[in-house]
Amino acid sequence: MTNINWFSEVEKRKDALIEDTQKLLQIKSVLDEENATDDAPLGQGVKDALVHMLELGKSDGFSIKNVGNLAGHVEFGEGKESVGILCHVDVVPEGDGWSSDPYAAEIRDGNIYARGAIDDKGPTMAAYYAMKIVKELQLPLSKRVRMIIGTDEESNWRCVDHYFEHEEMPTMGFAPDADFPIIFAEKGISDFDIVQRTYETEDNSGTTVLSFQAGRRYNMVPDFAKAALHTNQEETHIIQEFQSFLDEQQLNGKYLVDNGELILELEGVSVHGMEPDLGKNAGILLAVFLNKLQLSGLAKQYFSFIQTYFYHDSRGKQLGIAYTDDISGDLTLNVGKLSFTKENGGMLGINLRYPVTAELDQIQEKLAPVLHEQGFEVQNVSDSKPHHVDEKDFLIQTLKKVYEEQTGEKAELLAIGGGTYARSLQSGVAFGPLFPGRPDVAHQKDEYMVVEDLLKATAIYAHAIYELAK
Repeated sequence: MTNINWFSEVEKRKDALIEDTQKLLQIKSVLDEENATDDAPLGQGVKDALVHMLELGKSDGFSIKNVGNLAGHVEFGEGKESVGILCHVDVVPEGDGWSSDPYAAEIRDGNIYARGAIDDKGPTMAAYYAMKIVKELQLPLSKRVRMIIGTDEESNWRCVDHYFEHEEMPTMGFAPDADFPIIFAEKGISDFDIVQRTYETEDNSGTTVLSFQAGRRYNMVPDFAKAALHTNQEETHIIQEFQSFLDEQQLNGKYLVDNGELILELEGVSVHGMEPDLGKNAGILLAVFLNKLQLSGLAKQYFSFIQTYFYHDSRGKQLGIAYTDDISGDLTLNVGKLSFTKENGGMLGINLRYPVTAELDQIQEKLAPVLHEQGFEVQNVSDSKPHHVDEKDFLIQTLKKVYEEQTGEKAELLAIGGGTYARSLQSGVAFGPLFPGRPDVAHQKDEYMVVEDLLKATAIYAHAIYELAK
């Protein structure tokens, strides 16, 4: 029974697939460490989404396991070897400016709109239904098929770290959390803070920046920035300058005077941090404006530093760390978090994506003296090494065959700056769900997944699971 019309099998389950996708999307599964408990270590929302998937799997006759409410799996089949499908049910914060409730999972014009629709709940449900189809068709398999469900992919990967401390590593697998055709290389990802040393003498001769804040996550381009100022200058003049800056840069913002403080707010465009140039970094842009003012003390140093080293430079050229290779392209820098206070100075939260042939140690060695000279230092470094699978590998050759049969298009191998759970596997790649030509709306307001793409991806995943596990 190998001549199967996989898309026809998906069509038979279309209504249930869409309904289950909406139910999963309606769970607000944002990391909530402030309200974490022993029973919900990353917050109640992400736990609810994990348990929802496990209970769905149990009701459909899969074997399930909850691993500390941080991760879990849904599995069927027998055999020593296993095919892993690595998904996640946590989402980034929804942000502002949505056209509909970001957790309503509303369907408009053939699209499902919700935070997590494309990253990664829609693809998770597509992969789940793919497993369900293969299971219900009772196809002969030689390997187990296991969906591993994480809850901390958008932050620190504590879920998969914990999972693989207690559970086996699949023989091979894929993560439905990027682009089609096949992602065979992923850049290294390092988050770190650039912190201002605050022993310099403070002076109060110019405008004082009382506070400045932008950004929620290292891996998101900030879409909002706010500064509170106390100025010896004429406030009207600064407001006029600010309005001119907004007009010049084609930005939205506002200003007000509150209890003697001049408040400036600026709106940017948030996108995924792997390609910052696709967005507008509200923090950097407001910093550029503040640098035009006659600032005092640490603020002068901080905002000048931002403009010199990060304005219109997401490749690290000014910092002297630019690097590129033929496999995965350019090193990129996203300034995802920015903050400054009069008392403590400034901080920049950096999301660095470096090519597969680069070494983070060498990058940091080049960076340190530049920062030291400017009065800054690096703190709180995390690192996820680059990932690369040889194109001759059985996994890649099989997925290429499946993709080409299902779409009629050539399966080009791609490299990305994004990090997926595929890098947790020794033999793992990212495989969909975004089809060529579709805009990448992950981490943006009005995130959506095209319903037709949800169905097509499910068919591709079902075929792939069968070919890998038969």
